[in-house]
Amino acid sequence: MKAFQDYYADDVAHCYGCGSLNTHGHRIRTHWDGDETVTRFTPLPFHTAVPGFVYGGLIASLVDCHSTGSAAAAMYRSQGREMDSLPALRFVTGSLQVNYLKPTPLGVELELRGRVKEIKGRQVVVETTVLARGVATATGVVVAVQMPENFGTSGGDRRDAVRASRCRRRRGQAPCLVARRASGPGPRRRNSAFAPARPAATGRNAGCLFGASSREKRGVKGGKR
Repeated sequence: MKAFQDYYADDVAHCYGCGSLNTHGHRIRTHWDGDETVTRFTPLPFHTAVPGFVYGGLIASLVDCHSTGSAAAAMYRSQGREMDSLPALRFVTGSLQVNYLKPTPLGVELELRGRVKEIKGRQVVVETTVLARGVATATGVVVAVQMPENFGTSGGDRRDAVRASRCRRRRGQAPCLVARRASGPGPRRRNSAFAPARPAATGRNAGCLFGASSREKRGVKGGKR
């Protein structure tokens, strides 16, 4: 069975947590289980905080990527579409809140279970629970924001990149006209206008760069905060 992440085009498949092309990353795989989404991941010995227990940053990373993948799948489902249909729906983190309930043990498979709490416009709210041996050790809430189709590239280039990715996966690594067009020369436009609705903050640096305030992005003038 294909995971949600298997549908990500190559240009958005480099994430450390969920990118299939990142050979150093977690490469999590998420599926539907009824109305819930499920990811299973076994931490490695170096994912440690103190001997015998998992580093909290790993838990946050897993919650984050599980939830954004779940948001994409939920939006497709709400529109009655398959995940390989165009236009592609991809999500980034608007805010991330994690509550650590108890230490998470190393050496056991972790199960993440997500439930979609709300779909509103371009935002999807996902609540995720982390379990070890069936016991909840952490919970998280992610407000995921739909990524504009032209984010990071021009709209046409992004559509070509998606099609090129599917072409390569159908034919192995054989070149195709779409792939050549997608990789051809030409300026890339940064979408500086991307400004999703900002959810309630859970801390000064809540969420990733995409959820940062304009003040945090610009930096502080005059050396004062």
